[in-house]
Amino acid sequence: MVLATSFTTTQNRAPAIAPASNVVTNLVTQAMRQPEGGYIPMTQAVGAPQNALFLSVIVNNYNYSAFLRQAVDSCLAQCYEHFEVIVVDDGSVDDSPQIIRSYGDRIIPVLKSNGGQASAINAGFAASRGEIIVLLDADDYLFEDALSTIAAAWQSGNAGPETVQMQCRLTLVDPEGEPIDLHPAPEIAFDQGDVRSLLRQRGRYSTTVTSGISFHRRVLTEILPIPEADFRISADGYLVTVAPFFGAVDCIETSIGARRKHQNNFWAPLGKAVCLSHLHNSIRHDFLRYQYLSQIIGEELSQEQLGLGDHLHLMARLPSCRLAPEQHPCPTDRPSSLALRGVRSLWHLRSYNVRRKCILSSWFLWVGFAPRALVRPVVAWLLVSGSRPQPIDHLLKMLRRLTR
Repeated sequence: MVLATSFTTTQNRAPAIAPASNVVTNLVTQAMRQPEGGYIPMTQAVGAPQNALFLSVIVNNYNYSAFLRQAVDSCLAQCYEHFEVIVVDDGSVDDSPQIIRSYGDRIIPVLKSNGGQASAINAGFAASRGEIIVLLDADDYLFEDALSTIAAAWQSGNAGPETVQMQCRLTLVDPEGEPIDLHPAPEIAFDQGDVRSLLRQRGRYSTTVTSGISFHRRVLTEILPIPEADFRISADGYLVTVAPFFGAVDCIETSIGARRKHQNNFWAPLGKAVCLSHLHNSIRHDFLRYQYLSQIIGEELSQEQLGLGDHLHLMARLPSCRLAPEQHPCPTDRPSSLALRGVRSLWHLRSYNVRRKCILSSWFLWVGFAPRALVRPVVAWLLVSGSRPQPIDHLLKMLRRLTR
């Protein structure tokens, strides 16, 4: 299959993804279209001005009752008027269902048995009517101008008719909501426009997480349902990998909401040590994304080879290889080779400045070539912020400022 160079015609669109419980070689065989019965085009939203976009916010929740109310309240407090809020509970065993019911008809509740994040997003989309779909994890929340900012970006001159995905920065906050940083960090540029070549080269482009992305309905109609067995967690990995083959990616540089950092998050560090299971899960999740990428491209891509061009993938794969080679998912890997690949991948990035590339190159070389006893703390200092001694923390923050 030859990828089209334009997104604007039916003939040039990539084929749709069929639902699957696991990866099959026939993944891309036919279009699976979401029924359009409830869809509200922007000119038909009830009570909306002629040019107003109708947005659907899908909040996906599982056992986040401690944060859920703030997430839903942040949606209902928007200064934008033309939207709906769909709250999907994925079989929580805490107080989440009662919290959701307490909102009455101010939201659209979807209470379902546990099936994972992909199933929650699929269910939320099936209940939605908006032309633009905004995703929100229940442990995060939106700022009051988030939807007006998103709607304005979708209607701006920069977002052409070929745009299918909008990515936004978020404010990283602690469990109490105190700001820590931006995500992605302000010195890291978003990739935008046609990012298909980046996906083919290294399986990733510079984007954001679930609560910072929105999609045009037409692309989700093409690529949903998300394969539920494969993406019980991190379902955004599927979406941001597949959606760019149906159109362009645009971005919003201002923060539209908060991404909460807390210990109940699946990817949160456990204590102050490097968690090998998290490294392995990250590697395997990338390999899963590569399989779906291979299907949408229509070419057989080597999972292990594709990740060698992605520094973020290598930041999990190299430590895994060094710290526990007997458990490493890629038994043919060699630390020296991974380290040099990591350095090389950094210098092909457009989103990092030279000083940041130099600092991370030093990290790769240290982890790849230093004695193992000296590797573990250096890995932890980068990946687990709570493990850093105060002098190291000050040093890293100083280096971070130098890279801006």
